[in-house]
Amino acid sequence: MSSGIKLTKLRKRLGLTQKQVADAIGVTDQTVSNWEAGRFEPRLTISQTQALCRVLECPLDELPSFKDAQESD
Repeated sequence: MSSGIKLTKLRKRLGLTQKQVADAIGVTDQTVSNWEAGRFEPRLTISQTQALCRVLECPLDELPSFKDAQESD
């Protein structure tokens, strides 16, 4: 399963909008849309990652793996 699809499923499981997730982590709803569509990979700070875990009510290991994007830095 792609990371974007997994992110979408986590968000929809809680009935959250892209805007709600975006507001919680300090990005735009268009950014979240781009992540979910697979157009861009998230590059989150530690505090943004923690906020994403909180808003999606999931532990870090349940978040989609964006490891490939981080390794290319």
